Amino acid sequence: MSGVAPDELAEFTQRARQFLDANAKRLVTEFAAWGQGPDRIPLLEHADPEIEKQELTESRQWRQRVFDSGFGWLGGPVTYGGAGLSPVLDEVYRVLETEYDVPGRAFFGIARNMLAPAILDHGSESLKRKYLRPLFRGDLVACQLFSEPGAGSDLAGARTTARREGDGWLVNGQKVWTSYAHVAQVGELLARTDASAPKHHGLTMFVLDMDQPGIDVRPLRQMTGGAHFNEVFLDNVYVPDENRIGEPGIGWQVARTTLTSERGSVGSGESTLSAPLIQRLDGLISYLGKQDDPSARRALAEVLVADRTMRLLNEQSELRDHPGPLGSVAKLLFSRQLERVANTAAELLGDEFLADSGEWGTFAWTDFLLSAPGLRFAGGTDEIMLNILAEGVLGLPREPRGDTR
Repeated sequence: MSGVAPDELAEFTQRARQFLDANAKRLVTEFAAWGQGPDRIPLLEHADPEIEKQELTESRQWRQRVFDSGFGWLGGPVTYGGAGLSPVLDEVYRVLETEYDVPGRAFFGIARNMLAPAILDHGSESLKRKYLRPLFRGDLVACQLFSEPGAGSDLAGARTTARREGDGWLVNGQKVWTSYAHVAQVGELLARTDASAPKHHGLTMFVLDMDQPGIDVRPLRQMTGGAHFNEVFLDNVYVPDENRIGEPGIGWQVARTTLTSERGSVGSGESTLSAPLIQRLDGLISYLGKQDDPSARRALAEVLVADRTMRLLNEQSELRDHPGPLGSVAKLLFSRQLERVANTAAELLGDEFLADSGEWGTFAWTDFLLSAPGLRFAGGTDEIMLNILAEGVLGLPREPRGDTR
């Protein structure tokens, strides 16, 4: 593996397995049998608040144990709590951990993959020392306060303001589609600090303490019935200047660092479809008696080929310090794969997809189909990804902009 000597990789793998074997049980990943167990196929979780609270506690305790045992941030600088090893080993450990029955990483994905890279690349020394270790250890859940009702794909049009007030800033505005805001201790906040500057140059990024007056978090009910996302209202919320990430006015640059990392994580090995889900689709084909149907087998083959393509791409991306354009490609492949799987299930099931007949494993795909579009927006819409690749990689002419300010 690039960047890691074979003997170092073998020694690390043995050490990681010893830790995992001593602290967790091996996971049975095979799809047991059609009709056994719960048939829901979740994509965006809709946990009961009490269940979610327990899951968060268990996930935090596990991440802390992993970190304290030396596996929490293998590629990070020792100064800030990392192990000072090759970043490649972080992915090696992640893959090994998927073989064990341990709490998931979802609660801490924004902390590790979005806020932490922004602080590491742009934050002050004091900010790095204050936040990086707890972000990777699982002490803090983070949320991403970027999108607004009038600034989604056009993120630079953000209108939430931060005005100088003594040794800090007063923030006013509204954010939307904010995952985990209801359980987060900190948020990565993009705010406008200079209304007179061109819109890409008048923004500043902050670390926001979510546990303070003036912050109102409200759930957003989705068409699935769940409330995975939130909207956040900010009313004269105080942020100390020491929590500023980078100089005033470079918020767009910091946001790009965050979004590049997010796109890589959305389409990364942490998000690619698992073997059990593909086996579930194969089981559906068998249940419907379409094992020999050429169109059904072709559809399954396309899913398998796309899954393998994503895994190979992620292996290349994980060897780089920053995913760059590969992050946009991975994110596009992932959202297209979700759509491919959902549409395949819908075409196979026909009427059974639209109404609950009570048959195991049929109507359960509906939740998956309704949740899948949400991943087309995470980290930037598919259309934004295509523009990034067309203009930044292929050198095609820029798309006409209606607002060039």
